[in-house]
Amino acid sequence: MINKIAPDIATALAPVKDGDVVMISGFGDAGSPTELIHALIDKGVRHLTVINNNAGNGLIGLAALLKAGAVAKVICSYPRSSHSVVFEDLYGAGKIALETVPQGTLAERIRAAGAGIGGFYTKTSVGTPVAHGKEVRTIDGADYVFEAPLHADIALVKAQAADRWGNLTYRLAARNFGPIMCMAARHTVVQVRTIVALGDIDPETVVTPGIFVNTVVHEPNPMSERHAVQQGQGYP
Repeated sequence: MINKIAPDIATALAPVKDGDVVMISGFGDAGSPTELIHALIDKGVRHLTVINNNAGNGLIGLAALLKAGAVAKVICSYPRSSHSVVFEDLYGAGKIALETVPQGTLAERIRAAGAGIGGFYTKTSVGTPVAHGKEVRTIDGADYVFEAPLHADIALVKAQAADRWGNLTYRLAARNFGPIMCMAARHTVVQVRTIVALGDIDPETVVTPGIFVNTVVHEPNPMSERHAVQQGQGYP
């Protein structure tokens, strides 16, 4: 019987190892798997490359992972988001590497990895530092920059509901990068608010099919990153 529901977070994160490339869903507070990130801190892994929309806020979630010294490099669109004090301090001290990617390009690079596409050409970064060292091709009289797909060893994703096969639904805009990250990673761990019986999710509403999910963790009361930042909370 297929049952992808893990008994606890520690078991779910067992495949994560030092040096892994880790995709983490979320657009700030929306869709951020905060409990999985904190468990990654507890696990004590190091030298990670993290792919995310931003570089963490306040002193919890991704910011806490950075502060713990677990991350060697961040690939993101917007490293200087609100309350991104941890990343700024680390980057200013030369303790963390950064690759900035325009947001649409970031999403498409992740999607390309999951779809088995070997890369694509875009006008977005033509003539900017982002294009440095990349192939530029002229197509129909316009220059395009080649962007390679972004693969990951692990994806940590937050969803709304799952069944034991790992079929997922999301809550509104909290979906963001979750579906494409599930497809682009070699191993995907998802925390969900609700576990439902097999068949309770209408097949027409499944956003991420279970074939792209390895492990599901039940977290019925996930913390709010926004509220935690406002209150000055940290982890651990």
